Amino acid sequence: MQETLFCLRVGRLPPCSMSDSNATHFTNPSTFILLGVPGWESAHVWISIPFCTMYTIAVLGNFTILFVVKREMSLHGPMYYFLCMLAVSDLILSTSIVPKTLSIFWFNSREIDFNACLTQMYFIHTFLSIESGILGAMALDRYVAICDPLRHSTILTDPMVAKIGLAVIGRCTVLVLPTPFLARQWPYCRTNIITHTHCEHMAVVKLACADTRISNYYGLSVVFLVTGVDAIIITVSYTQILRAIFSLPTKETQLKTFGTCGSHLCVILVFYIPGLFSFLTHRLGHNLALHFEVLIANVYLLVPPMLNPIIYGVRTRQIRERLLTLFTQKGA
Repeated sequence: MQETLFCLRVGRLPPCSMSDSNATHFTNPSTFILLGVPGWESAHVWISIPFCTMYTIAVLGNFTILFVVKREMSLHGPMYYFLCMLAVSDLILSTSIVPKTLSIFWFNSREIDFNACLTQMYFIHTFLSIESGILGAMALDRYVAICDPLRHSTILTDPMVAKIGLAVIGRCTVLVLPTPFLARQWPYCRTNIITHTHCEHMAVVKLACADTRISNYYGLSVVFLVTGVDAIIITVSYTQILRAIFSLPTKETQLKTFGTCGSHLCVILVFYIPGLFSFLTHRLGHNLALHFEVLIANVYLLVPPMLNPIIYGVRTRQIRERLLTLFTQKGA
């Protein structure tokens, strides 16, 4: 076991990381062992501080968004419905990861049941995909609101918003569903140690001692079919939005409109840039330190749920005003 852990900390798991006499053979292990941040075990308590802080802000911020939108009838519109969908997705995504990660950091509770690991994998990748779809839907909403404002209320009606939301959820749940089933069928005869804080798809599949190209190719296909399509929708929408902004008559109007869209662009960039980096390091970054790869993957998953309610709460005037009204009423 010490030899295995040494290999895991130095780099990727080699084909003969354990001697034949110590090899463990199991088709489906009863549990996996999550290492946390490999090589930084002594600093786990310190690493837990930003993790816990980000999760607390994400939970409080997203629940605040849901509370304010539900309470204020004037916020019952397409943009805020999509924002609520994003908040729910953020809450489920972060809750799928952080409690188990903190139990590793605080209590050294590294074991996770095999089926629980696959379930966590499914929830992580499903709600990442849903978040991508919702950002695409929000980009379309901004495109219609800015480029065709007179038809915004007739195009994006409540039933249409509901249909878009259901389409995003249905697409992601169905496309990601084969992922855990494919991972379940592989024989895990090398080790059950996952060099990660959570059951990320590629981190689990790499442990299989079989030809896992089907899982790899299917994972890539889902990324391109979901994130790739959403990225195209967002790029086209914001290209048209920027063209419309720069054609506005006055600088003041341009700056005001760009300020509204700027917060949306910040959310999108915070989500996609670390995600792209994490995706590339998993497949191409073989010379990167393992702890760095794990930390980047966690940034990708935890920072957007924390920043989304902050950016929308601070930058969206209607939500900011409703929050101030609620606090002043309670203070009175």
